Amino acid sequence: MPANYRDVWVRTADGLRVHARDYPNDRASLTVLCLHGLTRNAADFEELAAHLGDRYRVVVMEQRGRGESDWDPTPANYHLGSYVADVAALLAQLGLERVAVVGTSMGGLMAMTLAATAPERYAGLVINDIGPVVEASGLARIRGYVGRGGAVSSWDEAVAATRANNASAFPGLSDPAWLAFARRLYRERPDGALEPAYDPAIAEPMNASEAAAVPPALWELFDGLAAVPMLIVRGALSDILSAATVAEMTRRHPGAVAVEIADRGHAPMLTEPPALAAIDDFLAAVADAGAR
Repeated sequence: MPANYRDVWVRTADGLRVHARDYPNDRASLTVLCLHGLTRNAADFEELAAHLGDRYRVVVMEQRGRGESDWDPTPANYHLGSYVADVAALLAQLGLERVAVVGTSMGGLMAMTLAATAPERYAGLVINDIGPVVEASGLARIRGYVGRGGAVSSWDEAVAATRANNASAFPGLSDPAWLAFARRLYRERPDGALEPAYDPAIAEPMNASEAAAVPPALWELFDGLAAVPMLIVRGALSDILSAATVAEMTRRHPGAVAVEIADRGHAPMLTEPPALAAIDDFLAAVADAGAR
């Protein structure tokens, strides 16, 4: 059963309304901020929020152009700098001075950027299937479908499209699980058709510029995170985050913990038992350190 949340709306510096789900916990000593991937939305974290909700306050943000957040009329604004500024506005509105962050893919890049600029505000980072090196083959695969999927007329078609884009990352996923996956990615329009729950124009900057897709100098940014506790989650089948990159991340950040999720590509759902166990242990240690 999904946990209850309240809707939060934030006005960005350039006038958009962006949405977040706030799962309250008055007894929590730690707030966990969840940041989704490129084409995703808050629904990705429903199960994780329910799992964590008895111990932590969980806030799940939807970036501009995704979920219930406004679409940006200027597609060039769909870049990491805008997203990071929007997160800062959310944290300020909620009065959150220190959080742990769970970031999947693009959300992980956001988490690293945020923590590199103000490490004292971030109790810990869970970086899900992303790193300072983004593999070219995976980036090409993502560019091949982002912004290209239009409306469909049934959930069967939505499931088929979801499978087409993600089958290699989730071998053995059951039919009910594929339907649940599709329901997180699509929403119903007033005319009854189903459409992806994101603005297709998010593809324009990443297709126009390599730097918009993957910011440069990420190793330099990563090296600034040495004082921030980190858990790195990698899908064993990932075509975005290589095992070699994870090894280099843990070499440069000796305190980082890494876990690999079997039979998962880009990106683990963070509902897999090994992922949940690693996140539980990591957040408990972070919360304990903050309480001392």
